[in-house]
Amino acid sequence: MADLLSIGLSGLSASKTQLSITGHNITNVNTPGYSRQDASQATRSPQFSGAGYIGSGTSLVDVRRSYSEFLTSQLRSSTSLNSDVEAYKSQIDQLDSLLAGTTTGITPSLQKFFSALQTAAEDPANIPARQLVLAEAEGLARRFNTVYDRLSEQNNFTNKQMSAVTDQVNRLAGSIGSLNEAIAIAAANGKQPNDLLDARDEAVRQLSGYIGVTVVPQDDSSFNVFIGSGQPLVVGSTVAKLEVVPGQGDPNRHEVQFISGGSRQGITSQITGGELGGLIRYREEVLDSTMNSLGRLSLAVSDQVNTQLGQGLDLKGQVGSALFGNYNEPALAKLRVNAFAGNSNAQPVLNITDTSVLTTRDYLMEYDASGPKVRRLSDNQLMTVTENPAGTLSIADKNGVDQGFQVVLGSPAPVAGDKFSLQPTRRGAADITAVLDQADQLAFAAPVRAEAGLQNSGTGKITQPDLVSVLDASNPELAVDAKQAMEALQTYLGNGRLLEFGAAGNFSLPAGVTSVPDLAAGGFKSGQTNSVKLAFETGGYKYELSVQLSGTPNAGDDFTLDFNQSGVSDNRNALKLVDLQSKQTVGVSLDTDGKVISGVSFTDGYGELVERVGTLTAQARMDSEATGSILKQATDNRDSLSAVNLDEEAANLIKFEQYYNASAQIIQVARSLFDTLISSFR
Repeated sequence: MADLLSIGLSGLSASKTQLSITGHNITNVNTPGYSRQDASQATRSPQFSGAGYIGSGTSLVDVRRSYSEFLTSQLRSSTSLNSDVEAYKSQIDQLDSLLAGTTTGITPSLQKFFSALQTAAEDPANIPARQLVLAEAEGLARRFNTVYDRLSEQNNFTNKQMSAVTDQVNRLAGSIGSLNEAIAIAAANGKQPNDLLDARDEAVRQLSGYIGVTVVPQDDSSFNVFIGSGQPLVVGSTVAKLEVVPGQGDPNRHEVQFISGGSRQGITSQITGGELGGLIRYREEVLDSTMNSLGRLSLAVSDQVNTQLGQGLDLKGQVGSALFGNYNEPALAKLRVNAFAGNSNAQPVLNITDTSVLTTRDYLMEYDASGPKVRRLSDNQLMTVTENPAGTLSIADKNGVDQGFQVVLGSPAPVAGDKFSLQPTRRGAADITAVLDQADQLAFAAPVRAEAGLQNSGTGKITQPDLVSVLDASNPELAVDAKQAMEALQTYLGNGRLLEFGAAGNFSLPAGVTSVPDLAAGGFKSGQTNSVKLAFETGGYKYELSVQLSGTPNAGDDFTLDFNQSGVSDNRNALKLVDLQSKQTVGVSLDTDGKVISGVSFTDGYGELVERVGTLTAQARMDSEATGSILKQATDNRDSLSAVNLDEEAANLIKFEQYYNASAQIIQVARSLFDTLISSFR
């Protein structure tokens, strides 16, 4: 009876524990990361009797959780990937709506500006039409400014969100470290503290939503958690932390530093996965290049329009004034170079020399004992640096292709160890402004006109000259001072330069003028249209005019080239301004002869940007659906094993209650037998 009582008591204890575990499962049905628990039972050691071994009841061997390390790891990695994609998608969706919007993008303002130019070109003396050009130019500049402001806001949001995410990473890392310590202590008796393990697994899963992690289990049941390229965030109970600080090369572009003990390490480029990885990936792949592309476009618009206006005359016969502000003002040039912390006092500036060949890349300039070295950050390619004149650096790639800017070192000059981030186009859209406020100063007239002599007797005709190019005679790569160049041209033409037809069928050209074909050598073909380029140099500038000669001039006929001082109704330069809309002026590549072999117009350049962002947005949306499905599948797989099923637990309640009642009945029988035995001795 004592054995029967012991057997009943063991069953009663086991059933009671099973009921407690079932109740624990039910009450934690909504606890994040909780794994269903169950107890395993085994028979006690039997006792030998003459008839053989007789069982002595049951005992609980272990309370275990329904857990799969593979499924948990799969859920963790799926969470990291999905959070990365969602963070990326949420940002690029906003950017796509901004750039492609009919009221928020650049294209509508560009179209309005060139439409106003077309209207003004049809009646160049019309002041209201000219005023509309000024208004649309201001609207275009403001649109560039507004879009840049929105991009800058996204950058600021990214900085703030990175800080918020790293705070969560540090909080969860601290929790994991504390749980590691508690688990190691609790597991010292050889049994696993299930609830603590679940809490740690859930903390690591949440951590993977913020940053990609690698988990390495240890012999004492603790976890070591690594991030980036292997930086130990949690080792046992020792916890490192992350901190977001202003970037060394660009204070507006924050970076992530890994802090362990007294050492710091920049790990921004090594972070992948999670919300933090998605934000950094969006900034590197999309936001930076978009700001650079938009800046390059605004610089090209400003440069091309101002340059063309500088080759024309306004209503007063004066050289055209710039419509947009000077992008090489010292204050703006200084902002394109960011000195790293710890540099000397040197502060170089970056001047744009050719907007047509600018790229959308950023560069890193480092100084060592041998001088400056410049690398393109997108592909880490080492650039060719040429110093000419002294203190001015020209940058070209390994193929000798000019990058469109120069770095002026200034004083004091950089020293070995100095580093500078070069961003030629980053702020272009922020800095563009419309500065012209007088409509009559728009230079719609061409600077040179041609007239046939009044005494001409032949049928020879000449078209109005087209000013093809103006170059600095000493250095064609330097920007031309439009006002000085036009004044030199006016002085040269004076009271007119004659093209005179001789008796032998040849033209005599003004002194110093060369032509292609060579008219003086009989290149003129009577009765046909002859395309002729006239080249000459004066006042330190080289000029090239293009005209067409046709018909049959007689000997003694002449044509006069004169400065177009009073060309009020002349719209030739206005038409050239209109042509800029479709001219290849952005991202231009030249052959060895200086001819354009590739490039895009303003509209196409912006269209390429919109298309690229749109493609990446569509890809992000597909990635979001895919990773969402993967995450759901991983969650379902984990839940199918580890989650609490209330129906199953309700059945267990009934089952273990019956077990408990049956064990109690065994005790009751043992008591009855004992009472019978006692009463038989009375």
